[in-house]
Amino acid sequence: MRLYNANFSPNALRVRAVAFELGIDIEIVEVDLRKGDNRAGEFLRRNPNAKVPVLEDGDFFLWESRAICGYLVSQTPDAGLVPSAPRKRALMDQWAWWQAIHLGPAMQKLSFELFLKEKLGMGDADHAAVEAERKATDQFLDVLEEGLARQDWITGDLSLADFYLATTFMYRKQAAISLETRPAVAAWIERLEARDSWHKAMVPLNALLGL
Repeated sequence: MRLYNANFSPNALRVRAVAFELGIDIEIVEVDLRKGDNRAGEFLRRNPNAKVPVLEDGDFFLWESRAICGYLVSQTPDAGLVPSAPRKRALMDQWAWWQAIHLGPAMQKLSFELFLKEKLGMGDADHAAVEAERKATDQFLDVLEEGLARQDWITGDLSLADFYLATTFMYRKQAAISLETRPAVAAWIERLEARDSWHKAMVPLNALLGL
């Protein structure tokens, strides 16, 4: 399998981490978004949306990180990252969609304004956007704190939802997103980030950040 990847992308990080957690041997191909590699004809044949990540498995191409993660899990069904019990599976889906629609956009927009915008040479932060996304982020982090208050993982056991949620936090320090008043969230993200799969997935990003 081959993964077309960009190290700054939280969506690509999500796939790398899940692949490593599952022990899947995957070749990572870096796509330079700043040079426009994602808009070249060859890449567009893999994903007409001109976005990463993209998975190549023989003559099969798959885009959208959650679809890719689901496909990877299907290759190792006994790994346990997708609950078999219907209610736990529904909870995993609930938190996955919540991350995609609510928490993810708020925290990622905040990180973009306060960190990535300057890093990518795209100008100064929009202070009105920062204020709005900070307010939304605080609201959603309180929801996550409640969800994790009595358990180590968001559905009780480690699942894809934990990896989906965790990628939202990859620039939290650079964006000054504090978890001091949310001890359950702080303990959970430290627990996830301590996993070997996460360490391995973060290696190329840490190199770019000088960490």
